[in-house]
Amino acid sequence: MDLLIKNANIIDASHSFYGDIYIKNGKIEEISSNISDKKCEVVDAEGLTVMPAFVDMHAHFREPGFTYKEDLYTGSRTAAKGGYTTVNLMANTNPICSSKEVLDYVYKKNNEAGLIDVHQCVSITKNFDGQTITHLEEFSDEVKAISDDGKGVSDSRIMMEAMKKAKEMDWLVISHAESHEFSDIDMRLAENMMTWRDVSLAKYTGAKLHMAHVSTKEAMKYVIDAKCDGTKVTCEVTPHHIALSDDVSNYRVNPPIRPIEDVSFLVKAIEHGDVDVIGTDHAPHSYEDKEKGAPGLIGLETAFPICYTKLVKEKYINLNKLSEMMSSKPAELLKLNKGKICPGYEGDLVILDLEKKFKVKEEYILSKSKNTPFIGWELCGVVEKTIKAGKIIFDRQGEDINE
Repeated sequence: MDLLIKNANIIDASHSFYGDIYIKNGKIEEISSNISDKKCEVVDAEGLTVMPAFVDMHAHFREPGFTYKEDLYTGSRTAAKGGYTTVNLMANTNPICSSKEVLDYVYKKNNEAGLIDVHQCVSITKNFDGQTITHLEEFSDEVKAISDDGKGVSDSRIMMEAMKKAKEMDWLVISHAESHEFSDIDMRLAENMMTWRDVSLAKYTGAKLHMAHVSTKEAMKYVIDAKCDGTKVTCEVTPHHIALSDDVSNYRVNPPIRPIEDVSFLVKAIEHGDVDVIGTDHAPHSYEDKEKGAPGLIGLETAFPICYTKLVKEKYINLNKLSEMMSSKPAELLKLNKGKICPGYEGDLVILDLEKKFKVKEEYILSKSKNTPFIGWELCGVVEKTIKAGKIIFDRQGEDINE
């Protein structure tokens, strides 16, 4: 698709300038102060900001098996509304993604949806049994990351062997840090113990490790120390773990909402450049499942405005750094030609009104599920359009979100 964006405030991880962007055959071909004479659709972005579309390292679309919560199509629409054109999906579907059949099914359904790019994690252990990793022999370049997110791998020897396999295949290992022998005693201890173990195993094996949804100051310190030692470890923080603290919300997520001391430490870690990625952990649940205690919340539609309001408006970081954490770094970790506004990169962009404020309202949520504690929150930064390979896949079209 060909598209010309005019008069935009253009921002990515390393650039801030005013001008035009020309996308040809789905890729960025030209960036200049004034581009004209292109026979294609033109979008006037005067007064708006254009950034690379967002890449989510951590989401759940619930297909196959739990499509009453979300599916590939509704999840894709939700992502597009939030400014995302790429998501990396966890393996805790039904059946669990431990086979090529399930992996192929997900990619087939995503092709039918035809909106965004999806990358599907394969489980570290077969069917999350915690012991079997022989199924990993079936896979090669079609896999970018492996994870038992939602459960984690308790057996340290098994995790070590999985990391060795991941290093051999150049896969990313995404860790859900939870030592289950401590989960019913202290969820803080459960996260901290598993974080220490996994960064230690990554150092030993040389595998690339990504720590999902880091939420405690101790876990973050383990990651920072490991980075200083040269361990190939990266980490993500979720919007809800920096916007909420346990003195204002008891909304059930895993890992839990933490005390303000942890929240402050995570924000400082972001400010100091120790956090690599913002991951949503988009986890749709039905009302009935939440009533029964299912942990998790939806996050794709509110991730950017929460992070922009909390981190940029409060001057912890600038917009370039937020773009790095939401676009270029996750794209780099998933080995994608995305996340930067440069010639030759994929024409995946998001057009934002950074001055517009809005209230989060249930009736405007596109996800099948409405499980979020942010209903009623006033946030700043509205996605006006999301562009995938030069094609507009979401357009707010003047919807009055403040009515």
